[in-house]
Amino acid sequence: MSSLSRIYSETRLTAALAIPLIVGQLSQMLMFVTDTVMIGRLGVVPLAASTFANSLLHLPFMFIIGMTMAVSIRVSQARGAQDPAAARAALRHGLYLALGFGLLTLLGAFAVLPFLPVFQQKTEVVQAVPGFFLLVAASMIPAAGSLAAKSHNDAMNQPWPAFWIMLGGVLLNILLNWIFIYGNWGAPALNLEGAGLATLLSRTVSLAGILAWCIHARSLRDWVPHHWFRKPDWAELRHLLKVGFPASLQLLAEVSAFVFGIMMIGTLGPEALAAHQVAISCAATVFMVPLGLSMAMTVRVGEAWGAKDWQRMRPILQGGWLLAVSFALLSGQAFLFLNETIASWFLPEGETLAVAAGLLLVAAAFQIADALQIVSAGALRGLNDVTKPAWISFLAFWVLALPVGWYLTFRLGMGVNGVWWGFTAGLVVTASAFGYRIWRKTHHVLAAKASTPDTLEPAL
Repeated sequence: MSSLSRIYSETRLTAALAIPLIVGQLSQMLMFVTDTVMIGRLGVVPLAASTFANSLLHLPFMFIIGMTMAVSIRVSQARGAQDPAAARAALRHGLYLALGFGLLTLLGAFAVLPFLPVFQQKTEVVQAVPGFFLLVAASMIPAAGSLAAKSHNDAMNQPWPAFWIMLGGVLLNILLNWIFIYGNWGAPALNLEGAGLATLLSRTVSLAGILAWCIHARSLRDWVPHHWFRKPDWAELRHLLKVGFPASLQLLAEVSAFVFGIMMIGTLGPEALAAHQVAISCAATVFMVPLGLSMAMTVRVGEAWGAKDWQRMRPILQGGWLLAVSFALLSGQAFLFLNETIASWFLPEGETLAVAAGLLLVAAAFQIADALQIVSAGALRGLNDVTKPAWISFLAFWVLALPVGWYLTFRLGMGVNGVWWGFTAGLVVTASAFGYRIWRKTHHVLAAKASTPDTLEPAL
């Protein structure tokens, strides 16, 4: 098979796996977007309060996502090696870790509650936060369990059932929002707290549904635990932590910097924060496509690694890059030419709409870099390469992006746009560094295989 034919073949396989993952991520993002629209009808202050609360919880949520990535990596490699016992252990212990970190998130939310004024947000925003904040924090427990189980299913190339279950949870969240936010069907109008309650209930139902699928699916019978809850294997837990912890730190390095940027934006007033919320909702929605591709890359590279099929790695990588750039060009053009139209879907005419439209122009500029950095990071995770990428992310966002954003915002007077241009610089750096690193890694794998054909796992 020629090189182009192999790339085409691997691109098709990656796309086939990525489609349900992308649709699944978009369905979860739909929950975030619909919450924004439905809470936005309550006014600027509730919308700013939900943004502030979700920003605080975004950090532990990203940490949990990083930990559940270890399940996907471990299971995909076990599937490539035809080792069902390893896949069963990864799911069981992944659930232990995910549920444990979800509980810690809730306890941490109670601990942080008295210190909310420290973040220097507007008084009316801080006063609106507590009830919603605690309800969404409680929802992190079922959300974490769902992510662990979904990661197992995705790595087993069974993404569609989990997708339908999670989509059902999103639709349930919309219905419950309508009931509890506005007080329909005889329920009290709980306003912002109603959105938090809807999130908690819908995430709990999703966890029950996906676990029921794992237990009863015939195709997974040999690959899911026969006994779900028993004494932990500490060696397996350490293995998941060894992979998941640095993967979490990599996500945290980027996301924590974004959260700090939101805190900077919050000092500019509720209108600036509301404009940022609308623009980041749009940018994060389209980001679900390269994120789904990244998840597929982790599974496909991990499976090739587990099967010791080194020749497939470069074509898988090239195909993933091709898909990422193709989509980024489309999303970038949409933000460039339709920025005002898109912002008007969320906001009435006025200064806040104009600021949001301007932020979407910045989003157009970083689409390619954002897509390439997350896809390359996914491929690196498939090779268990997570520690150095975490350091790269930290340097790019905390040493470069935040200082540049602060300078542009407060010294040059660029307002919210300054923070966004700072993060654009960070994304360009991570895209370049991750792309170079995975290209070198795949070259070294092939070189090691050629020089030592009996070596089962060439050193990375």
